[in-house]
Amino acid sequence: MAGRVTAVSRNGTYAFSKPNRESVTLLAGLGVEGDVHAGETIRHQFRMTYEPDLPNLRQVHLMHEELFDELALKGFEVSAGGLGENITTRGVDLLGLPTGALLHLGDEAVVEVTGLRNPCAKINDFRKGLLAEVFALDPESGEFTFKSGIMAVVRHGGTVRPHDAIEVELPPAPHRPLERV
Repeated sequence: MAGRVTAVSRNGTYAFSKPNRESVTLLAGLGVEGDVHAGETIRHQFRMTYEPDLPNLRQVHLMHEELFDELALKGFEVSAGGLGENITTRGVDLLGLPTGALLHLGDEAVVEVTGLRNPCAKINDFRKGLLAEVFALDPESGEFTFKSGIMAVVRHGGTVRPHDAIEVELPPAPHRPLERV
């Protein structure tokens, strides 16, 4: 599997969307330098109130640009950084990766996939009706698929830029499917 980074984003304050940047710096064990969600412990605004000391498994939010294409067909205009992601990708089946997969981003950075982003109702504040579009119900299993990206932790720091290559390194089998984090 190979793909590329199409955009990078960060925001130093709590806001739903994140401005696009020319580059972001990933810091091992912390996340995106200068981003409000960087840190060793949970930085998600709601979860900090009741789980402040848990490890931060959501240091970096990655989203597949193909989702924006799908949403556009349904009348929703969404672009990179709009849903709060730090790294927007193309050509990698992010939602199909197993827990523990390593993503090599550019020349140096490596992130480890920890799970699925659990979308919140604020998505409807961004675009009315969008929350229903980032969930998919599997008619056979009755399980929901969360389509709003994946979360990762930084294993090796480095600078990430648009157009950087993404190489996927799968963990040893058996693979564990992604769960919400």
